[in-house]
Amino acid sequence: MLTGENKSKIDKIWDAFWTGGISDSLRVIEQMSFLLFIKRLDDIHTAREKKANRLGKPIEEPIFGQGQDNMRWSRFREFEAGEMFRVVSQEVFPFIKNLHGNADSAYARHMKDAIFMIPTPGLLERVVEQISQVPMEDRDTKGDLYEYMLSKLTTAGRNGQFRTPRHIIKMMVELMQPRPDDIICDPACGTAGFLVAAGEYLREHHSDLFHNEALKRHFNEKLFNGFDFDSTMLRIASMNMMLHGVENPAIEARDSLSNAGGDIADAYTLVLANPPFKGSLDEETVAKDLLRTVKTKKTELLFIRSLVGLDREAATEAFGEFLHNTTYSATQIRFIDKVISYLTQNGTMDPGLLYEPPFTDIHDEGLDGVFGDDRATRIIHLVEEINLRAAV
Repeated sequence: MLTGENKSKIDKIWDAFWTGGISDSLRVIEQMSFLLFIKRLDDIHTAREKKANRLGKPIEEPIFGQGQDNMRWSRFREFEAGEMFRVVSQEVFPFIKNLHGNADSAYARHMKDAIFMIPTPGLLERVVEQISQVPMEDRDTKGDLYEYMLSKLTTAGRNGQFRTPRHIIKMMVELMQPRPDDIICDPACGTAGFLVAAGEYLREHHSDLFHNEALKRHFNEKLFNGFDFDSTMLRIASMNMMLHGVENPAIEARDSLSNAGGDIADAYTLVLANPPFKGSLDEETVAKDLLRTVKTKKTELLFIRSLVGLDREAATEAFGEFLHNTTYSATQIRFIDKVISYLTQNGTMDPGLLYEPPFTDIHDEGLDGVFGDDRATRIIHLVEEINLRAAV
């Protein structure tokens, strides 16, 4: 539980940024994330040093090499302001930007286009000293502190992104009851609130997963997947997950509504998301099969139709004339069943897919090879009716 004292310490850091010339909330969190990452690298290196000294062995996987001691947080925080600013801006920041090449960390991978924006030595000195006074020894405190920082993000993004209230996220996660062997995805992850909440649910309800090496590795590398196309949000999401104890989540730069999203169909067992509202996209960037079935550019409608399938009972009813007519062959009914299964999963369907696998697995000519002209035309008409209702 975050104490009032620790909240006050974060508020002071926030005020220091504002009075120091950085007033945009997202920029403040981004710059604080950079510094938290730098501090965390030193903490990890220190822990490995202590382990090596205790066991009388060489340090395993050191983060800082020979001649890099001045880049450690515990060292440069003792420098005078001008020298600290020079070391951090000219040595430490380039170091963490290039760390993605060999660091097993989602956050490090998204540092490539990061920009150090702290304008003055005085501001850096104040913020470094204030961060050093914030207790971040355990996972719960680190996670709660970062969540408190994120709560200051109150404005919606250009494409409708906004921070979903934590109690709504918690309710949705508890309803879905994620499992340790799930593969969870948030296709519009933002700050990774859903993924963090899913991780906390698993720690509370399935704590024994950490006694199983395979499940533990799955938890840290495969279980959590998040997409966003904003590089700043990718860094914030990665830091949020890392401070909540997930070392290497699959946080990726991806537009979930674009053509590039086609390779992830059926890749996940659970989707947790709050689609961005009030946004609008250029038609050229939206997946063509999605636009053919949902005639809109609004992000909330595109996301919902791409995530939510059609109720199977409704799909079955729509094609009832084929299923309940005894004159149709087993092959024809199997074809219709595949159409129903596709609609149940995807909600809409490009009629052109009836001439592609898995429908051509039944007959090389797809729809026309299984049904005569009139029936084939009727099936396409039914599919188009379902697509039209989805777009309303």
